[in-house]
Amino acid sequence: MILSMTGFGSATAECLNKKFTVEVKSLNSKQLDLTLRLPHGYRRAEADIRALVAPKLERGKAELSAFVENTVGETTAQLNVEAMAEYHRQFVNASAELGIPEPTDWYGVLLRMPDVIKAETPAEAAEPETEALLGCVRRAVDGLMEHRAAEGRRLDEFFRQRIARIGELLAEIPRYETERITKIRSRIADSLASIPKVDYDKGRLEQEMIFYIEKLDINEEKQRLAQHLRYFIETLDGEPGQGKKLGFISQEMGREINTLGSKSNQADMQILVVKMKDELEQIKEQVLNVM
Repeated sequence: MILSMTGFGSATAECLNKKFTVEVKSLNSKQLDLTLRLPHGYRRAEADIRALVAPKLERGKAELSAFVENTVGETTAQLNVEAMAEYHRQFVNASAELGIPEPTDWYGVLLRMPDVIKAETPAEAAEPETEALLGCVRRAVDGLMEHRAAEGRRLDEFFRQRIARIGELLAEIPRYETERITKIRSRIADSLASIPKVDYDKGRLEQEMIFYIEKLDINEEKQRLAQHLRYFIETLDGEPGQGKKLGFISQEMGREINTLGSKSNQADMQILVVKMKDELEQIKEQVLNVM
């Protein structure tokens, strides 16, 4: 089973007249890149949160945000009425001096000014609050991992469909191989026949033609590509955390498909190769999301 690196989870909890909300989201990344956004009074819990989150996420660019609000309606924030009055006086004077109208939304203007809202620095969180926050983090991360698992199942189905399609295209190639060799022989023979008064050793020509056709043989490429397709599926059926391996396998598949294209020398085979490349590009794009 594979897991996606993309996911989202959230959880809430209440403790000592406070409500905690934790949201965590992640996107793909080569390594774990975890950003924490914690309220001021809870920053001492950052190390504990990282130790809790990092082993579960393993990889991905993740952002965890925690919010705290009072459930009893109390707040430490207060309006600085004196500052608002001073700002109002200065705006009125500036309006008269510059000959411009006064603001129509005084509250909107004044509340954006510095030091209009005074808030006490929150004290360090009590131990029960920190424990409630950590519990909330656990549930949010569990929710994200469930999301990752669901996305992983979708990716698993997507990959199997693409791999099966490449296998079908690969199975069509042999039907054009005999025709391809015949056309190559005919083309070389016709080219020689079109040259007037040329004398050549037919035995040597046959040897060179065999050597040339052997260079265009694609049996090894077909066998290796088939092996890579099987290995990709075996990796999907293995343990989670195989995203990098799947990426390496898809790179090897690309090498074999490219070689098939360079050796094909046949229009119908080249069309099959283009279709395989299209399927593989879709795989490569989505493999980046696999943990």
